[in-house]
This record gives sequence, structure tokens and C-alpha cells, in this order.
Amino acid sequence: MVQRVTYRRRLSYNTRSNRVKIVKTPGSKLVYQYEKKPVKAPRCGDCGNNLAGIKALRPRQFATVSKTQKNVTRAYGGSRCGTCVRNRILRAFLIEEQKIVKRVLKNQKN
Repeated sequence: MVQRVTYRRRLSYNTRSNRVKIVKTPGSKLVYQYEKKPVKAPRCGDCGNNLAGIKALRPRQFATVSKTQKNVTRAYGGSRCGTCVRNRILRAFLIEEQKIVKRVLKNQKN
């Protein structure tokens, strides 16, 4: 006959926060061990791709790691990926260039 296993905490429903696995102890008893939730890597706010160089942790664990593991030393470091930052800089530059061209054309017209 199979040994019956019960939860060790008060929550008695099979929810995402109550995931367990069955483990055999050295005393040959079967017990539940609680599993941590799977982590998702931080994502770029523009394109949604994973951010390279940033640790994938649960939100509370970010408080314990150093600042260098939470960001990249660049503008928009822990928020946007390098490709999106490059596109933003290029777009801003081209908009400024367009403004200058408009101003020059306006001066030539007058």
C-alpha cells in the first residue's frame, strides 16, 4: 500500500504558490517538499525580449543581489535592450536633423 502524504503548511489547495514534490527521507518516509516558483528573466519594455546580462530572480531576491547584477552600464540599462536603445538614439538624432533641415529651408525661403 502507498504511504499517504499531507501538506506541511496551512494552504490545502493545489495552487501555483503551493507546488510540491514527493521526497523520500533517510528514515524512508515520504514527505512533501515545497518548490519555489519558476523565475522569468527581465524583459525589454519596448520589444519584449529577454535582457542580456541581468539575473533572472524572483522579485524579492533582487533586493539581496548587488546593483551590477540588476542593470547594464548603459543608458536605459536595466530597462531596454541594446537594440532598442540604439533605435531610440538614432530616431532622436534623425528627428533633430529633420528640425535643422526645416529651419534651413525656412531661412532660405525668406
